[in-house]
Amino acid sequence: MDRYLDHYDEHAEARWVPEPDKRPGRTAFQRDRARVLHSAALRRLAGTTQVVAPMRSDFPRTRLTHSLECAQVGRELGAALGCDPDLVETACLAHDLGHPPFGHTGEEALDQAAESCGGFEGNAQSLRILTRLEPKRFAPADAAGARLAPWPGRSVGLNLTRAALDAATKYPWPRGAHPSDPGSAKFGVYGDDLPVFRWLRSGAPQGRKCFEATVMDWSDDVAYSTHDVEDGLYAGHIDAAALRSPGERAELFKVAERYAPGTEPDAFGEALDRLQAQEWWPRGYDGSPRGRAGLKDLTSQLIGRFCLAAERATRARYGPGRLSRYEAELVVPVEVRLECAVLKAVAVRYVMQRDEQAQLRARQRIVIAELAERLAAGDPAELDPVFAAQYDRATDDAGALRAVIDQIASLTDASALAWHARLNG
Repeated sequence: MDRYLDHYDEHAEARWVPEPDKRPGRTAFQRDRARVLHSAALRRLAGTTQVVAPMRSDFPRTRLTHSLECAQVGRELGAALGCDPDLVETACLAHDLGHPPFGHTGEEALDQAAESCGGFEGNAQSLRILTRLEPKRFAPADAAGARLAPWPGRSVGLNLTRAALDAATKYPWPRGAHPSDPGSAKFGVYGDDLPVFRWLRSGAPQGRKCFEATVMDWSDDVAYSTHDVEDGLYAGHIDAAALRSPGERAELFKVAERYAPGTEPDAFGEALDRLQAQEWWPRGYDGSPRGRAGLKDLTSQLIGRFCLAAERATRARYGPGRLSRYEAELVVPVEVRLECAVLKAVAVRYVMQRDEQAQLRARQRIVIAELAERLAAGDPAELDPVFAAQYDRATDDAGALRAVIDQIASLTDASALAWHARLNG
């Protein structure tokens, strides 16, 4: 028996559709990890924007590389706190599966296109992929009872354990049900996926993430804030010396405020000062082997700093035992969250807000909007077979539009551009 797994009960290890182990010796969460790792949805992320679009750089980070980096951070942090490492790694690998072509730009455009069928959100799409769209298991055709009633004979996706689905759910509420901000655009489930959502959240406190999900969430922040700054320095978009200019800092802290609302500029300044005071903080980047090694050291130092601070603070509150499910919440010191927010702001201001990036995003929004318009008004045969079947089963316009949205969300950046060119040729 895995030394972590005995901390999880049958409720946590249950699957939406019960199925026997094919090979004795593997844990339930090792099976979950393998299913996500071998999924087409994860492979697709190799062609999906993280910061720089694929094929626009020699060595771009994509959603796939980000997910792998997040998984490495989450596995080690989770294990240090007593979580099953395979469970946390599964959640990290799965957390971005629902992100559409062109990253957050595509997400915003699809949300507008999907307004009449409940909107679009990358995290809700991830749950939809895991429980419906990535076909590996099907519900029995003669399924009876309330739990499986919407799914007889239908795909139940990867059929992961309850704990794995819960750990991958960053926003455990439907649209408009944010526990403290009903107007928030963040949500984790569409209306027609509520049956499986209610099942995976059975016994969970309303609106509260499980412990493994909080580890995944922080690992996500740590991975992309540090690596995006590394990429920006490597590409020459970030000038480390400029971060000492009062004018530049003032503009930077305006961006950082979106990640830590209500924070005074002085607090952001102190956070940046703490980072700049470290011996490993870069004073510049010249592209030399020593310079490249310095960037790698920057990334590893930042990851270690952020994870160790969270581990120590969490242990200070909850003690030395194994932590899992709803026994605890990850504790991240405010000072560390502000340091992370400043790094996010650096990447946004100097990489994502460049004029050429703004022009590119404008074109990408047009591609998504026109794809949705053409596919929704056109022949369902244009859709891939899996989505054409979903379209044919739809009982109303909202269901048909959701099939179109699912199709577009499944594309890579390159295939979205190719579909757009073909439909408008």
